[in-house]
Amino acid sequence: MSEPTTETTAGSVSDLPDILQTGRCRSEDVIGLFDRLDPVDLPFMTGLWKGREITAGHPQDGILEAARWYGKEFENPDSVHPLLHEDRHGRLFRVRPRPWLVWLSLQMPVLKSPLLRPLTRMTVSLLRTRRSQARLRMMEYRGVVTATMIYDHLPIHDHFRRVNDQTVLGLMDQKGIGMPFPFLLQKIAPEHSPVPERPDP
Repeated sequence: MSEPTTETTAGSVSDLPDILQTGRCRSEDVIGLFDRLDPVDLPFMTGLWKGREITAGHPQDGILEAARWYGKEFENPDSVHPLLHEDRHGRLFRVRPRPWLVWLSLQMPVLKSPLLRPLTRMTVSLLRTRRSQARLRMMEYRGVVTATMIYDHLPIHDHFRRVNDQTVLGLMDQKGIGMPFPFLLQKIAPEHSPVPERPDP
């Protein structure tokens, strides 16, 4: 990460502790912070990552939490699992992102409500897969080349910048949406990995 700074402008690195603690900020602040962080390369992203949404006024705020999203897994540049979710027993499973699911998350914010969360989670559980659903490439975003996750079936790119050796800040750039969706990823050591779903018999 960039050297500590005493800047007080919106999106300065000094804002990071508040964002980490609250999980909330203005969109312009998190974009400003992203621009001040260093890029990452492809090997840096290899492994299992625990995700956390940052609430910043995006239309999809809260939908990942409602669906019990866990994070992402990067096996190699051509084998990426962008949506890992937890079942009610804490076991992880991989999800096939589908355009209609993204459409629902934008058009029906009621799916994030506590009352409908069971329905949201059940719908996601029906999209289980074992196949890779994305790839990882170095791409330019906001003037800097950095590791970027490209969905196989969605017009979405996730761009990453380094917070520290175990944490990255991501911005999801989706075609047709005028603002990015921010999130944090924290690398999980193999010995601390959650229980995976049971293999097929």
